[in-house]
Amino acid sequence: MRWFSVVGILFLVGCAESIQPTLTDSEWTGRVPAGFPEVVYPEDNKPTKLRVELGRRLFYDNRLSGDGSLHCGSCHVLSAAFTDGRTTSTGLHGIAGKRNAPTLVNLAWMKRLMMEGGVPTLETQALAPLHDSTEMAASVMPLLVKLNEDLLLKELTRAAYGRDSIDAYVVTRALACFQRTLMSGDGRYDRYKQGRKDQLNEKEVRGMNLFFSTRTHCSECHSGVFFTDMDYHNIGLAVEYADEGKARATHLPEDIGRFKTPTLRNIQLTSPYMHDGSIASLEEVITLYNQGGHEHPNKDNRIVPLGLTEEEQADLIAFLTTLTDWNFVQNKDLLPLMR
Repeated sequence: MRWFSVVGILFLVGCAESIQPTLTDSEWTGRVPAGFPEVVYPEDNKPTKLRVELGRRLFYDNRLSGDGSLHCGSCHVLSAAFTDGRTTSTGLHGIAGKRNAPTLVNLAWMKRLMMEGGVPTLETQALAPLHDSTEMAASVMPLLVKLNEDLLLKELTRAAYGRDSIDAYVVTRALACFQRTLMSGDGRYDRYKQGRKDQLNEKEVRGMNLFFSTRTHCSECHSGVFFTDMDYHNIGLAVEYADEGKARATHLPEDIGRFKTPTLRNIQLTSPYMHDGSIASLEEVITLYNQGGHEHPNKDNRIVPLGLTEEEQADLIAFLTTLTDWNFVQNKDLLPLMR
């Protein structure tokens, strides 16, 4: 499926300054995964083909970083379900970041953003990595000057947002539009739920039954089609937390160590795990839960020793691999265009 039918025209714009075609925008018609709820888009930033296209170009544009060496896709790589495989992401000048890069899938439905839930919308979220000195370390005014030298981006901006120049409003909203199209819901588990029982083998079915059982409580937090309750929990990851999680936003002691439940979609591809990338493999994640986590006064009371056998732990991991959406992570429409 191709979302962007204007690519041929857009390349012409970049070929010569004298070419100034009038681009015609239209509604974005990408397919929402089967079984997912309808998306409620912001009234002032409903996705259109050109808004999404502009956002994709900005997502992969090095000019959004302070020294022109990084773009959003540097830490959010399609083949890794828009993570980067590092413990914590590396920003400008190789500076180590503070957190593990989260997957960007299904953000169109997510309530509040960042691991502590401190950001209310995708439109405002972009400002955090752009300005953070350990991430892209950009300064807005020089950034906008550079972008406005690009005739293609300016033409897209006029057609998509009715503005003659690229400003912070355009950058943040176009990035949000593109990120809302990153929808993933076509794993083997999804096909199994749609009636294709051949999609899971016996081991994976056993793991699925364990996952959704009251014995493990996995599906109480990793719930629904998004495999997250979008709430915040302390899972006993540590005895003391250098990163206080939700308490960074609320300043409440009872929120120390509580982080937003991550989606499990494409979890096979998004290691290392946890907010700080401190757990390298799914086997280690299951071991943590099986042992009941570390003691902490804020630990969720459902995190208790499970007594799973080695075979049962392997079954759980087998099930989690069925949440990988290979069509999504190989979708070339989500990659940067060749310039």
